[in-house]
Amino acid sequence: MSLKSERRGIHVDQSELLCKKGCGYYGNPAWQGFCSKCWREEYHKARQKQIQEDWELAERISVGSLFHNFGLTTAIALSPVEKSSLELILHSNPKLSRSLKLQREEEAAYASSKGAQSLTFSKFEEKKTNEKTRKVHTVKKFFSPSSRTVPKKETAEIQDARAPSPSISRQTSVETDKVSKDFIEFLKNYHKAGQDVYKQCKLFIETMHHKKDLGIEEQTEFVQDFYQNMADRLQTRWKVSSERVEKIMDQIEKYIMTRLYKNVFCPETTDDEKKDLAVQKRIRALHWVTPQMLCVPVNEDIPEVSDMVVKAITDIIEMDSKRVPRDKLACITKCSKHIFNAIKITKNEPASADDFLPTLIYIVLKANPPRLQSNIQYITRFCNPSRLMTGEDGYYFTNLCCAVAFIEKLDAQSLNLSQEDFDRYMSGQMSPKKQDSEDWSPDVSPGVKQMYKNLNLLSQLNERQDRIFTEAKKLEKDLIDWTEGITKKVQEIVEKYPLDIKPRSQPLAAIDSDNIEDDKLPPPLQPQVFAG
Repeated sequence: MSLKSERRGIHVDQSELLCKKGCGYYGNPAWQGFCSKCWREEYHKARQKQIQEDWELAERISVGSLFHNFGLTTAIALSPVEKSSLELILHSNPKLSRSLKLQREEEAAYASSKGAQSLTFSKFEEKKTNEKTRKVHTVKKFFSPSSRTVPKKETAEIQDARAPSPSISRQTSVETDKVSKDFIEFLKNYHKAGQDVYKQCKLFIETMHHKKDLGIEEQTEFVQDFYQNMADRLQTRWKVSSERVEKIMDQIEKYIMTRLYKNVFCPETTDDEKKDLAVQKRIRALHWVTPQMLCVPVNEDIPEVSDMVVKAITDIIEMDSKRVPRDKLACITKCSKHIFNAIKITKNEPASADDFLPTLIYIVLKANPPRLQSNIQYITRFCNPSRLMTGEDGYYFTNLCCAVAFIEKLDAQSLNLSQEDFDRYMSGQMSPKKQDSEDWSPDVSPGVKQMYKNLNLLSQLNERQDRIFTEAKKLEKDLIDWTEGITKKVQEIVEKYPLDIKPRSQPLAAIDSDNIEDDKLPPPLQPQVFAG
């Protein structure tokens, strides 16, 4: 067994949290290390490239590139991937199949009537060009993610299966109504600008309901574009100050996302739910990880620190109950501040970034928040981007994403363990809490075992002695303070009621004292005996 005097710990450079494009804003693992602005630019470039490739593939489709089961022959060389893609297109898109068969019939008719005056070659070429253009648009539409719709029958079944209970629907309706009333009251302060904002938001929500069959990326782009357009509209058309624009945008986000929450949070078209289950399973498998393994500078034996840890766990779990991205971010921020306070109390000094991240990882492992990946993706997709790019909310959220990424890739080296011990802990064969001196390797000398055992005992005795010495000093100080307090109170009483000593007065003579006139007194009575 090896004893390491220094532990490697978990360290993330501040530069690693920033956008890898160098714009100065916070990046995000969900955006491949970019900030939201740079990610959208990269996404648009990739999307345009994909559209161009789809066009090129569509252009390569001709009458001779189809399969014999459609009555067509292969005229150009296609790769196996392209052939399988075309076969999937034809089987899943009857309209395209019919149009291609129609073209084949037209070509056959043209071949049979070649030379006839009823159909001139120029007219046939014009018709053929129009039909081919229509096919190109059809194929492009198929390759576009926005066209991947679910059949009506399956959609109805899914909606029936996902229909909430009446009690949940009533609760959602009450919350939505309250948010709507608050939004209207807030906009009354902005008069015509407020009326325009409300009108644009209503129109946007109606449009989003019509676009609920779109892919989540398209919906995300639609929401982010709306945020940007509304901010620009308020500044250019209504001349609203930047500070007020930020407040209005917060209310807009709250209003529209409360109404769209059930449609855009963890949609079935994504693998968010699958990722949630994978992360929960991973965290459950890591239940044995101790604060010492992560180099967490938090002492839960201190009552105040223990309370802070419980509050941080509660905040990160509560995130799932919120519907607005900004409210979810607020839960992350509160959790992070409790972590900083716990570290400060333990170390008696402000916490550093190197202390914060390991502690956040430990809190996530202890809490195992529900639907963690879905909440992170929801914030990433629909939160006002300015909150994620700058400020404490963006910093804490970026650290949470790093913590989740670390948990997903956590290995033996990260915890300063051997691979063998790590595998045993993960499989449940051994727990670090049950380790004792008996777990030493058989080839270790008994003297070395006894030495480490004695060192451990001496360390415990030293800690006990330090505690006793500290308590003794405290008791001594308390006794001195008590003595000084009593002395001070007595002095105050003496000063308030001073002792007044008067001169001694002439004492009175006692009955039995020497008196010159005693001889003049009659003799005392003597008892007499009467005979009788």
